[in-house]
Amino acid sequence: MKLQDNFTNKPTKNQAVVGRQGFCFPLSSSIPETETIKGVYFQRAQLHRDPKASCVVDHTLQVLINVGGNRYTFPWSTLEQFPQSRLGRLRFCTTPEEIARLCDDYDETCQEFFFDRNPTAFRVILNFLAAGKLRLLRELCAVSLHDELDYWGVDPGHMERCCRRRLLTRVEERAERERKEKEWRQKRAMLKKNTAQVEKGYRRLTWMLREVVENPHSGFAGKMFACLSVVMVLITVISLCISTMPDLRDEDTRGECSQKCRSMFVVESICVAWFTLEFGLRFVNAQSKLAFARGPLNIIDAVAILPYYVSLVVDARDVSPEDAIVGAGRGYLDKLSLILRLLRALRILYVMRLARHSLGLQTLGLTMQRSMREFGLLLLFLAPHAATHPHHSFSSIPASYWWAIISMTTVGYGDMVPRSVPGQIVALTSILSGILIMAFPATSIFHTFSRSYQELKQDYERVWKEERDEEAAAVSEEISDDAQATSRTSSGRFISSHYADVAEMNGLFFD
Repeated sequence: MKLQDNFTNKPTKNQAVVGRQGFCFPLSSSIPETETIKGVYFQRAQLHRDPKASCVVDHTLQVLINVGGNRYTFPWSTLEQFPQSRLGRLRFCTTPEEIARLCDDYDETCQEFFFDRNPTAFRVILNFLAAGKLRLLRELCAVSLHDELDYWGVDPGHMERCCRRRLLTRVEERAERERKEKEWRQKRAMLKKNTAQVEKGYRRLTWMLREVVENPHSGFAGKMFACLSVVMVLITVISLCISTMPDLRDEDTRGECSQKCRSMFVVESICVAWFTLEFGLRFVNAQSKLAFARGPLNIIDAVAILPYYVSLVVDARDVSPEDAIVGAGRGYLDKLSLILRLLRALRILYVMRLARHSLGLQTLGLTMQRSMREFGLLLLFLAPHAATHPHHSFSSIPASYWWAIISMTTVGYGDMVPRSVPGQIVALTSILSGILIMAFPATSIFHTFSRSYQELKQDYERVWKEERDEEAAAVSEEISDDAQATSRTSSGRFISSHYADVAEMNGLFFD
C-alpha cells in the first residue's frame, strides 16, 4: 500500500496507512477490547503522539479524525450517504460550539477532530463507511458495538442479517438482565426496609420463620431446613425408582400391599408431608402471592405434590355394588388408574427443587433457556404403562434407562430389544437423537453452559461482595453499645442465600 500524497513525512506510531477510496487505516495492531471511559483514549494519544507529525491535509476534500489515538483520513464526500450520523453532522458545523457538541476535542491548527471512543469498534464502523459492509467481529463485544453504533449514529439495520441477529440477541439479553437485576434490587431494598422495622411479637416470629425457610445462611435452623429438603428430595427419587420394580408393581395391580409396599407408602407420605409443609410456609411468608403462584419452582412443587393427594382420594373411594359386578365400570377404573400412574411419575420433578441450593442446576436451567433449538434434538419419552405387558423386556424404569444409555452410546449389548412396531419407532428415534446430540449441538451447548456459568458465578461474587460491604458499613455506623448489640443480633439477617439471589436475579427460579 502506498502513502497518500497529503502526508509529506512517514507515518508516525499513531498514524495510519492509506487504503482504497482515500481511507486511512491505522498501523497499530489489534487493540484489546476495553470499556470506553471518557478521557482514557485521549490521554493515551497525548502521551504517544509525535508533536512533529505532519498534519498536512486538504480539509476542503478530506477529514482528519483521531479515535482513541489512531488517526484516520477519508473524503468528506463519503459522508453524503450518512447525513444523520455524527460525522455527517460534523461536516456542516460552522462554529466551535457546534463542533464541541459532536467531538471530545478539536485541534484548530491541524483541524483534527478527537473522539475518545473505542478504536476497535470504530474500525468496524470505518469499514462500513468504506465498503458498505457492517459486520460483528468475533473478538468484539456485541453490547459494546451496539453502544458505539448508537454514539456514531449508525443504524444497526445496515448490519448483515446473521450479525444483526447475534447483536440484537446479546442486547436483548443485557436489557433483560438489567431489568431483572433492577427488580431484584428493589425487592431486596424493600425487604431490608421491612426487616429494619420488625417489632417483637407475631411480626418478628413471621420474619424469623421466613429467614429459616428462604435463607439457608441465616443460622443453624436455616441450614438444617435446607439439608432436610435436599434429603427428602433424594429419598423421593429413590422411592420412585424402587416403586417400579416388578414385585411391587404386581402387588399394586392385584390390589395387594405387602410389608415392603406399606414401608414405601410411609416413606412417600413423610416426604410429601414435608414438601407440603415447606410449600405452605413459603406461600404464607410470600410478600406477593401472585408472584409466588407464577414462580417456576412453586408450580413444579404444586404439580409434584398434587398427585399424592389425588391418589389418596381415589383409593379411599368405596367400591359400589355396581362396580362389584363383573365388568361394570371396569373401563373407567382402568383409565383412572392409568392417569394416576402418570401423575405419580411427576414426582421426578422434585429434583428441580435442588436448584434452590445448586449453582450448577441454575446454570443448567439458564443453558436450557438459551439452547432450546439444540435441545430440540433430544426426545424424552416416558411410557410407564408399556411395562405392564409380561412379554416385554422393559420391565421397569431403571431397566429402560439401562437400555437407553447403552443404545445411545452405541454400545448395544442386545439384552433388551423392542419388539412392537411403536416400540421400534421410539427406539429408532431415541438412538438417532442420541447420535445427533453427541455430534452436532454438544459443542454449542457446552459453550452456552460455560458462558452461563461464568455469568452466574460473577453475579454471585458481586452479590457476596455487596453484602459484605453493606455489613461492614452497618457495623461501622453503630457506635453505641446498644446499637452494637442490635447490630450483632441482626448481623446474619442480611446474609441471604447467594445462589437463590443470583437465580432470582436471572429470572430462573423466581419464588
